[in-house]
Amino acid sequence: MKIETYKINDIKVAEIITDEIILRTTEDGLDLLGNLYYQGFDKIIIYEKNITPDFFDLKTKIAGDILQKFTQYQMPLIIVGDFSKFKSKSLNDFIFESNKGKQINFVGSQSEAIKALTN
Repeated sequence: MKIETYKINDIKVAEIITDEIILRTTEDGLDLLGNLYYQGFDKIIIYEKNITPDFFDLKTKIAGDILQKFTQYQMPLIIVGDFSKFKSKSLNDFIFESNKGKQINFVGSQSEAIKALTN
C-alpha cells in the first residue's frame, strides 16, 4: 500500500494507492484511521476497489460501522468509484445523504475528490 500525500490549504490528505482490498471489517477501518491519524493526516481518499463489495450491501452493516468510526473520530473520508453500477435504492439514498455533508463523500474521480477537499 502506498500513501500519496497532498497539502491543501494546510490540510494533510492521504490518498491510498493499492490494488488490494484493505477495508473488509470495522477493525480494518479503525486500523487505517488510527495509522493515518497518527501520521498527521486530516483527511483520507480511498478507492471503491479497495473496499470489500460487502460494504456496498447495506444489509451487512459494514458500511455503517466503518463510516461511523470515521465520523466519530472526525476524519473526513472520500470514497472514489463508479457507484452507478449499484442498483440498490437504499445504497443510492445513503450515498446521496452522505454527499450532503462534509464528513463522508462518494465521488466519481480523483479530481472530484480533490475538488471536494477544497470546499
